[in-house]
Amino acid sequence: MPGQPSAAAAPAGGPAPAAPRAATRHALRSGGMTIVSTERLVVREWTTEPADLDRIYDIYSRDEVMRWLGGGAGRLTDPAQAAERIRSWHDRYVGYGDRYGLWAVVPRAAARPAGSILLKPLPGRDGVTPTDDIEVGWHLHPDSWGHGYATEAARAVLDREFATGTRQVYAVVMAGNAASVAVARRLGMTPVGVRTDWYAGAELETFVLHRPD
Repeated sequence: MPGQPSAAAAPAGGPAPAAPRAATRHALRSGGMTIVSTERLVVREWTTEPADLDRIYDIYSRDEVMRWLGGGAGRLTDPAQAAERIRSWHDRYVGYGDRYGLWAVVPRAAARPAGSILLKPLPGRDGVTPTDDIEVGWHLHPDSWGHGYATEAARAVLDREFATGTRQVYAVVMAGNAASVAVARRLGMTPVGVRTDWYAGAELETFVLHRPD
């Protein structure tokens, strides 16, 4: 939150179809399909290449990142967990094609991802069942804070989603996460107060951005 790595999302009406494990492994090792790009950034799939695995562990084992994602639930404690985390993201979103997912944000001038950007249906009050409400979120490594990467990547995936006809997208933030609130405001999102509609009823500061007319 924004985004929660452990939150499930599947196509409305039922779970996303599981990808065959062999096909999943091939896809995740193939270099990472590009989702969208900007002047400074490439947003692509995470892969199980060693450099991506190392970065995933470095991001999602950190208290300063995970404290804002469900209060630390899902924090990685062993580097071996990184590959399964990436596979779980892939399997969760594969039924959506490339429309929704949790992707790597890679600065063109850097050799490794700065963090993740996500776009997905928000899970409802049971914490699992996807709703019709769409969420944008970001999880960046502390060494990549302060460069505007979250704002730039989020704006790119939002533009892409609005082009499909989606009318509004939400960001949800745990209380006290001033940095993410600042990103939401830079994106032009409007605060709509604390809501408990999603993530098993968690109280979340909520922001919304409507598709431009």
